[in-house]
Parts: sequence; structure tokens; C-alpha cells
Amino acid sequence: MAETESAVETFLDRADAVFEDYENGYVDPDAALSTLESHVDTLREERES
Repeated sequence: MAETESAVETFLDRADAVFEDYENGYVDPDAALSTLESHVDTLREERES
């Protein structure tokens, strides 16, 4: 259970960073979405392992 909580916390931190970068104009929408998709994939892998 702790591993899942850690994976979710990491995902949320990374997602927040993507949103912040997008809001500050550092990345375009396509790049932000691609990065979020990658983070979702990583979270899924963590959950399944």
C-alpha cells in the first residue's frame, strides 16, 4: 500500500510541475499532454507491479 501511495504522490508532483510549466508558457499544449500521458503510463506500471 505504501508503494502505491508513493507512486501517486510522485505522479501528482510531476503533474503539478507540468501544469505549472504550461501556465508559465514553458511548454505548449501538445508537449504538456505528452508529458502527462507519460506520467500516467508510469503510474499504471507502478500500480500493476
